[in-house]
Amino acid sequence: MKKTNLDEWICETEHVPELTRKTLEAIQLKRLNLLLERARNTKGHYENLPQKLNDLDELKNLPFTTAQMLGANPGRYLLTSQAEVARVISGATSGTTGPAKRVFYTQTDTEHTVGLFQAGIGEMAQPGEKVFIAMPFSGPFGLGDLIAKAVERLNAIPVRAGIGLTWDQQKQILDREQPENYIGFPVPLLGLARFCGGTFPLKRALVSGDACPEGVMAELERFFPGETYPHYGSREMGLGGAVTCPAHAGMHLRENHVLAEIVDGDGNPLPDGQWGELVITTIGMEAMPLIRYRTGDRTRFLAEACPCGGVTRRLDRISRMCPGAVDMEQLDSRMFRFPQIVDYCVTGMEDGLRVRVSVIGAVTKKEILDALQTDAHVQIVPCGPGDLPFYPGKRYIRQALPE
Repeated sequence: MKKTNLDEWICETEHVPELTRKTLEAIQLKRLNLLLERARNTKGHYENLPQKLNDLDELKNLPFTTAQMLGANPGRYLLTSQAEVARVISGATSGTTGPAKRVFYTQTDTEHTVGLFQAGIGEMAQPGEKVFIAMPFSGPFGLGDLIAKAVERLNAIPVRAGIGLTWDQQKQILDREQPENYIGFPVPLLGLARFCGGTFPLKRALVSGDACPEGVMAELERFFPGETYPHYGSREMGLGGAVTCPAHAGMHLRENHVLAEIVDGDGNPLPDGQWGELVITTIGMEAMPLIRYRTGDRTRFLAEACPCGGVTRRLDRISRMCPGAVDMEQLDSRMFRFPQIVDYCVTGMEDGLRVRVSVIGAVTKKEILDALQTDAHVQIVPCGPGDLPFYPGKRYIRQALPE
């Protein structure tokens, strides 16, 4: 089996002939200490941390950074001048409370992201093939544009679909362009596959941008057997973080740029194989590196070696840590087992949940209530070609139902 492209990309980026755990950990410690020195000299949020660590295990003694801290004063985490900033992502993500976060990137940061995307997309897309990109296009350094640049470097052809299109508009692009590959959010892809009835040209899919619950993943496998490639990333880690290899046995982590830990509810590090919260230290970021940032995402390190022979550690599936009584990912797994459901959305109200379900075919309110396993006001509507997906991005409990 072919080894993950990520190993090769790390070798090229770090100018090493072969990647081993010893080589990789030496790169990590050197880069971590350079980060600590920069942070101390910049007099920002991390100025009181030690200037040097003797080994990677000492990282666990440093304090955490949280989303609330980052949102309250993002400028104190910036380690470059404003003139060096090429891109700023600002705004609250779904499910985020407190001040909106602002994350800064230099041109080198975005270049590293393109390189990682190229490695990940290269696991599925072949030269000359088309790639349907259902991600936001917001300018030269936006997510969609960085993905398109990576596709072009693979000598493949980007189809810049973006988001905000109706089901029929997406189908028309598929019919016209005949792309073999898809990059986008998992649930909208499932909805599109069901709307099209499975008669579409897509053969392989890289799903990212949101958690992909087991139930949704199982349904996607019906359309893309053995050809679904989950990817994990976040704005805090430079948009790209971990990619799936041909073994489809977890997501290989970008370890030359990201130190990752899994911790329990009290912040104690957990061994490989145990589920907990993902904590990241972004040693490869120029503009805004973060130290021990609590992502709020739940996963684990896979303990066994990857069948592909890759060196980098692998993350299992990712889920958002949901403190409330209703978990959107659980609802997704329950609801999308009905093949008639194209999409649905949930609103949290004082008198219970309100659920609007878009369907092709027949499904009853009783069946939906049984699947939800909670009291709810259910509205079932037929899916029309002019309808939009209910969520342009991450799925969450909404404050109001769409018109």
